Amino acid sequence: MPDGMSWGAGWSGGGGGRRGGGLLTYDTSFYDSTGAFLIGELERLDQTIHDPLYSVTWGRDIDLREDVTVGDEVSSFTNSSFAVAGGINPAGINWIGKNVNTIAGAQLDIGKTPQPLFLWGMEVSYTQPELQSAMRVGRPIDDQKYQVMRVKHLMDTDQLVYTGDSTLGTAGLVNHASVTNLTNVTGGAWAIGTPDPIIAQINELLTSVWTASGYAQCPDQLRVPPTSFGVLVSAKVSTAGNISLLRYLQENTICNNLNGKPLNIQPLKWLTGVGVGVTNRMVAYTKQYDRVRYPMTPLQRTPLEWRSIYNITTYYGRLGVIEVVYPETLGYRDGI
Repeated sequence: MPDGMSWGAGWSGGGGGRRGGGLLTYDTSFYDSTGAFLIGELERLDQTIHDPLYSVTWGRDIDLREDVTVGDEVSSFTNSSFAVAGGINPAGINWIGKNVNTIAGAQLDIGKTPQPLFLWGMEVSYTQPELQSAMRVGRPIDDQKYQVMRVKHLMDTDQLVYTGDSTLGTAGLVNHASVTNLTNVTGGAWAIGTPDPIIAQINELLTSVWTASGYAQCPDQLRVPPTSFGVLVSAKVSTAGNISLLRYLQENTICNNLNGKPLNIQPLKWLTGVGVGVTNRMVAYTKQYDRVRYPMTPLQRTPLEWRSIYNITTYYGRLGVIEVVYPETLGYRDGI
């Protein structure tokens, strides 16, 4: 027990320091709040700080649009449409004659897509007594509270990138309303012992997206739920068992020939139950800045403010709505 602290008689419970029998007493919640613990003489305390388990993957799966600032309230982009009539044949090639006096011209239409940028913020505060206590026990409360804020910002960004926010009515990479290439797979859910239907379903999705883009862009990314990723790793292409289905798909899809690199297949937790009818979904897309991206600003903070015995600072930044510039380069398949 620390020097100068005694357990008094007649203590009736409750949080924080209490007086009982004229003596100051402390309960477990009081010590836990400052990160100081009652340690027995024969107890060996591991001083390592073990944070809660969490996982974010948005930095792996999306390019960022970093030209936006905290002062902006809307991010926008444009899509251009072209129209040109042919020469002799309006639907054909633009041939002209030597004596022609009417020549077809190009038509251009530019449309703008604006989307809001939302202000995100969180206050980090601690008292001087808390800071001094934490320094004595070697567990800095200021850094730990900063890490709490940082983790919350990462987790919120992860949700907004993939599924958006239902409260604000926004969508993300895996449920965007502008992506119309959506249907159920043929052949049912994936199973470890059936590689052929899985290969056919993935090839159908890749080919469908490639076709929808006018054969201009073949997807180079495939995201599947974690359980489906486990099937790809466990399933063997043949009874010889010399190669997993995951490796076979990485090396033997149209993506390899058209993009000059293997198909990047990764697990994504947000795909579990996101499909129509709460089914699992897989997503094929191209990870390029001019295809799909996410606008956000780096976190900023206010100057450290001293208010009574509190040290207070606020971290803030803008988080936007995912920009699907070319919806035809994405495709969804449910029921895997």
